[in-house]
Amino acid sequence: MEAVGTFPFGEPIRIVTQRDRTRKRVFVLGVYASAVHARWLAAAGGTLIKAVGVASEPVIFWNGEGAAEIIEKIPVPAGAGRLVAPEQEFNGPSGRALDELYLAPLGLGRADAWLCDLVPHSCSNERQRKALHSRYHHRMEEFGLPDYNWPSLPFWLTDEQRRADILAELVESGADTIITLGDQPLKYFTRHFGSAETLDSYGATAAGYGRPRDIRIGDRAMQLLPLVHPRQAAGLGMHSKEWHALHAGWVDGQPKLG
Repeated sequence: MEAVGTFPFGEPIRIVTQRDRTRKRVFVLGVYASAVHARWLAAAGGTLIKAVGVASEPVIFWNGEGAAEIIEKIPVPAGAGRLVAPEQEFNGPSGRALDELYLAPLGLGRADAWLCDLVPHSCSNERQRKALHSRYHHRMEEFGLPDYNWPSLPFWLTDEQRRADILAELVESGADTIITLGDQPLKYFTRHFGSAETLDSYGATAAGYGRPRDIRIGDRAMQLLPLVHPRQAAGLGMHSKEWHALHAGWVDGQPKLG
């Protein structure tokens, strides 16, 4: 897998894409790949960083399985402390949400879905950058911690080439339904084929949410199923109670795909 940067503690940041290239029923488009997160403990005890990205997801929309084993293999210089598995919520929440709150309500499993992200690698956020600046930087020289290059989320999530790459995956998938997770896949991909740019344009009501829409992508007539980001569906972090409730209603009343 291609490396696009380096995580703290030295692991490469890799492109994460669909491994099973057989034909699928649905194509799921998310925003960007997550990471394997670890808790960084000081040598003298105590937590330095509660959850820091240290490796690329082993599979796209990873569910967190095997996190401890991945973390154990990452070397930490003598005196710099140790890495351990953090609380479960920090690894694989989007993957678990995908399985339980999107695919299962449709009567589908991973074998039925081709998974893709607008940005196919892990990206750092502001909170992570601040934690690394205050905890990691001044220890690099003292303990020989490796430098890192963890890109932030780009301002424009796709360009013409990236949209062409996603389209190629969509065609290869053979899927007749594309499921978008949140506003950004609408804005940065399907909008270029005639969809609305935001989820609420399709109706932020129980009657309007989660209704399939006709769309033509390339030379293919498809169904577009615009749904919320996993953060909203699973109630993760700072989320909208309104969108969370709408998705919960969709889950409860969703007929299986034919």
